[in-house]
Amino acid sequence: MTQPRALLADAGPLFALVDPSDQYHERALQELAALTRDGWTVALVRTTLLEAQRLIVQNLGTRRAHAWLDETSRSFAPITPVADDYDQAIEVALHVADQDLTLFDTLLHVISEQLAAPIWTFDHHFDILRANRWQPCRLRR
Repeated sequence: MTQPRALLADAGPLFALVDPSDQYHERALQELAALTRDGWTVALVRTTLLEAQRLIVQNLGTRRAHAWLDETSRSFAPITPVADDYDQAIEVALHVADQDLTLFDTLLHVISEQLAAPIWTFDHHFDILRANRWQPCRLRR
């Protein structure tokens, strides 16, 4: 029996799933279907949960954010960073200080490396970090 494969979700695809007007909405739906079909377990770093929830509150309102939190808490495997993870994320952010990276992104990158898990993201900043980004092999329509 093969081990389930895990990847980490970034806030971008999570928000795009919720907002039909988001430019990446259809892509996010197709990629989530591909992830499910291909047996991936989507894990969510708790700080990404904070980032995505903030985006939803600001753009779609509190009611939608609460519904999303309820659904998400049952759908994704949570990962809680430890103090050393934050310290490493700060080091990464300072190392690329000329880039507009957030600690959300650098922390996700640090945890991705620790777990050898790719990141599901639409954010080009992960290219700057040379992060392991999940790429769909092919999307069925």
